[in-house]
Amino acid sequence: MVNKPLEIDFDDIGLYENIGRDKSNFNVVVRPSLTYWQDAWIRLSKNKVALISLGVILLYIILAVVGPYMTPYDFKSNNPDATDLLPNAEHWFGTDSLGRDLWERIWMGGRVSLMIGFVVTTINTIIGVVVGGISGYFGGKPDMFIMRIIDVLYGIPTIIVAILVMMLLDSGIASLIAAMIVIGWIGSARFVRGQILQLKNLEFVLAAKTLGADSFRIIALHLIPNIMGLIITNLAMAIPNAIFTEAFLSYIGLGIQPPATSWGQLSRIGATVFRAYPYQLFIPAFFISTTMLALNLFGDGLRDALDPRLRGRNK
Repeated sequence: MVNKPLEIDFDDIGLYENIGRDKSNFNVVVRPSLTYWQDAWIRLSKNKVALISLGVILLYIILAVVGPYMTPYDFKSNNPDATDLLPNAEHWFGTDSLGRDLWERIWMGGRVSLMIGFVVTTINTIIGVVVGGISGYFGGKPDMFIMRIIDVLYGIPTIIVAILVMMLLDSGIASLIAAMIVIGWIGSARFVRGQILQLKNLEFVLAAKTLGADSFRIIALHLIPNIMGLIITNLAMAIPNAIFTEAFLSYIGLGIQPPATSWGQLSRIGATVFRAYPYQLFIPAFFISTTMLALNLFGDGLRDALDPRLRGRNK
């Protein structure tokens, strides 16, 4: 005896109803047509943590530009009659052991720290994109030669190289930037090379070759734009590391030298009088830590917004 499958007539028991098709809605676009960057901005705008972090970063940049003009003091001028004052209505962040206004010095130092962070990261990214793009696209001997150099440099701690370069060069912003880009580009180069290796054999690259595009045109106009979102995310995540490196070098006395200032140098000076006047260390340390935190959180939100594979995380 063969058991027949149970057949249920859903029309009879009222569990199924044929609702038909409404042909009037066939041409309705459910989701508006958006560009890649418009879609990324919509996803980023839904990430409140990333937006707050972006607001903090913009606030610090604005204060670094206009902050020194908000008080009548000069960040280099000494005032023996107003040394080591606590924050008050006249000196908003107090004064240091030489009577210099700390509000003035904090934002002059912020200019230097933020400028070095953004400039160093941008230069490192540009070098990394060029080197990584050439290495990943051409492959073969050029790739092997470039990667062996990168492997050797990658085994050397960046801080050690920066310290050695600063010991050879004169102190100053230009020397500090040069020290931080000597091997600072290798991370971006390895990242871009890996992305190019994934894309260079796809159909749109083959189509560009068929139409007669040369290799450098393919790299610049076809491959790099396709990973631009990831490059921007990588750049945003690298800025905090550059700011920390500048702060560390200035803290140990190899970075910015007086009378110029930076957040790292202000922390070094504050550490010498920490027991008596802790606010002189806490204030620059607060701005270093909050800047790095805001940049990391914004970079994380930017990564989620620019990577379509992570779209669901922002819902």
